[in-house]
Amino acid sequence: QVQLVESGGGLVQAGGSLRLSCAASGRTFSSYTMGWFRQAPGKEREFVAGISWSDGSTYYTDSVKGRFTISRDNAKNTVYLQMNSLKPEDTAVYYCAAGRWGAQYDRWGQGTQVTVSS
Repeated sequence: QVQLVESGGGLVQAGGSLRLSCAASGRTFSSYTMGWFRQAPGKEREFVAGISWSDGSTYYTDSVKGRFTISRDNAKNTVYLQMNSLKPEDTAVYYCAAGRWGAQYDRWGQGTQVTVSS
């Protein structure tokens, strides 16, 4: 089973960039579909981006398309979320998640705070 640890969050001005990283333990990382979710204060957790275990296909919620890029490095057991052109509405706790063989996400990291100031 994989354990996830996020890093890279912080405070940035609107229009700026951040790169989140999620390091996974174990030797089965390549068999997991990986995703990023976020939860803003008073709102439900929402899907942001995902990357397939099988062919590297990527998926994004509409609000981040063209601004965020998800990628993975299986040799380093790490998934990334490059966030550009950040907006105040991107402010949230960002969570890394994993689902084995593309199944439902059932492994979660502890989250990392991203704050975008206007």
